[in-house]
Parts: sequence; structure tokens; C-alpha cells
Amino acid sequence: MTAHNHTLMGTAGGTFLSIVPNIQSEDIVKTAVLATVGAVVSFMISLLLKSLNKKHKK
Repeated sequence: MTAHNHTLMGTAGGTFLSIVPNIQSEDIVKTAVLATVGAVVSFMISLLLKSLNKKHKK
């Protein structure tokens, strides 16, 4: 590793370790719920667009 990579890894590690104590369980649950909703909506929209694309090609 070069000195730049060591600095980058040290900065990223320090940032991560300074954030971890401030994360509360409600934040984790809220993030998981929002991620799930986002994934479901994205999947449904992709199915809708695929369906519309098939109808448009006919």
C-alpha cells in the first residue's frame, strides 16, 4: 500500500468509528424499512416498465 492508501484507509476508519456510537437502533430500523420499501418500489416499477415495453413492441 502506498502512503496515500494508508491515509485514505485511516480517514475512512476514523470516520466510521466516530459515527458508530451515534447510531441508535431506531435509525437502523428506519433505514432497513426505507431500503425495503425502495427495493420493492423499484422492482414493481421495473416490472411495469417491462410490461409496457412488451405491449409497445407488439
